Amino acid sequence: MPDRPGDHWDSKVANGLAFLRRRLSGDYEVDEFGFDPELTDAVFHPLLRLLYRDWFRTEVSGVEHVPVDGPALVVGNHSGTVALDALILSAALHDRHPAHRYLRLLGADLVFRMPVVSEIARKTGGTVACNPDAERLLGGGDLVGVFPEGFKGIGKLYADRYKLQRFGRGGFVSAALRTGTPIVPVAIVGGEEIYPMLADIKPLARLLKLPYFPVTPTFPWLGPLGMVPLPSKWLIEFCPPIPTAHLTDSADDPLVVFNLADQVRETIQQTVHQLLERRPDPFGP
Repeated sequence: MPDRPGDHWDSKVANGLAFLRRRLSGDYEVDEFGFDPELTDAVFHPLLRLLYRDWFRTEVSGVEHVPVDGPALVVGNHSGTVALDALILSAALHDRHPAHRYLRLLGADLVFRMPVVSEIARKTGGTVACNPDAERLLGGGDLVGVFPEGFKGIGKLYADRYKLQRFGRGGFVSAALRTGTPIVPVAIVGGEEIYPMLADIKPLARLLKLPYFPVTPTFPWLGPLGMVPLPSKWLIEFCPPIPTAHLTDSADDPLVVFNLADQVRETIQQTVHQLLERRPDPFGP
């Protein structure tokens, strides 16, 4: 017997009420880092899906380079004044990957000092960007996402768009080497245009204890409306993995770490240039 028209909505309401009952009763699981898969799937990913699919019209390629199981370190370029690229990457990867894998993001200390933001970051699988946490996640077979440019990447001026900043000391490489984990570079194009930073008011940033205080075409002039991201066209491409299992004895060798970090950075930079050629109009279809 075919379903009646109301059956679909009855099912959705029943599932929603069951979800609320589990949340209120505490009948759900989180891991040692605070990751809550059910809340991520039910609340956060649907919201991010509207952004990456409908607002940014994101095209994703190379997902076959991300392992179906086992650990991998996904390393991307950072941009956008507000770090939406990390969230968009995690949601798009989960949706497009055949095994619907979660990306456990490593975030700066500042993220985990902000009351509401910290809780959301933990619930969606994030943790502090430090080698011990990265190695524990990789040792447990997780996909770990890192953006080595940090605030230098998201806080750069629009005039420097798509020019990758330094990758720091290559701590992400050491974590991959110690666990023998493949590194998957990923290039993201589109984030630079969502909040084009025209200036950085450094005295105000110091006063507010922020890494930068951005001035964009819409912020702070339009107040809260200035936080609405511009609808740029996004392209995300995962590159072939770089194996590290043969270099596990070199995790503390600065030369090996630097050379591998430079290889990852150059791979991402070249792929970014290729994606920009495919997307001549930042706000095109």
